Amino acid sequence: MRQVIVTPYQEVWAEMFETEAAQLRAIFGQRLRGINHIGSTSVAGLSAKPIIDILPVVDTLGEIESFDTAMEALGYEVMGEFGMPGRRYYRKGGDARTHHIHLYADGSPEIRRHVVFRDYLRQHPQEATAYSDIKEQLAKQHPVDISAYIAGKDAFVKEMEHRAFTWWSRG
Repeated sequence: MRQVIVTPYQEVWAEMFETEAAQLRAIFGQRLRGINHIGSTSVAGLSAKPIIDILPVVDTLGEIESFDTAMEALGYEVMGEFGMPGRRYYRKGGDARTHHIHLYADGSPEIRRHVVFRDYLRQHPQEATAYSDIKEQLAKQHPVDISAYIAGKDAFVKEMEHRAFTWWSRG
């Protein structure tokens, strides 16, 4: 059973991203168009589940499964789309997850959604604090129910995504 653990921001998360990003660059090589640290661990000061979310962007998803063996060699579990068409999802660490990879092809609208949300939180520390507070409260309420934790923050996240896109479209 996965525990819901939310911790204060840790500077090591940026280093963990860089270490993993270097390995992903070596695997995907010329197919890689960019790589982004996303999610709560990418926002200084934001409390988070200590799982590094990484969004690599590749040229196309065509034949992307040919990299699965290399991803498995890095310790990733290959999950395919895992409920999100256009994404390839990999996770590392079993029940004690350490990394999630959300791989998309260049041009996917999901790339912008994740990056705009991250950038909005980086530029609006009061929003990051409010998000931290909700996540910490939900983790205390649902310490062994990840589904309840996710459902509990869903409406807040959707409203914040709306504010983020409004902010982004004005910039």
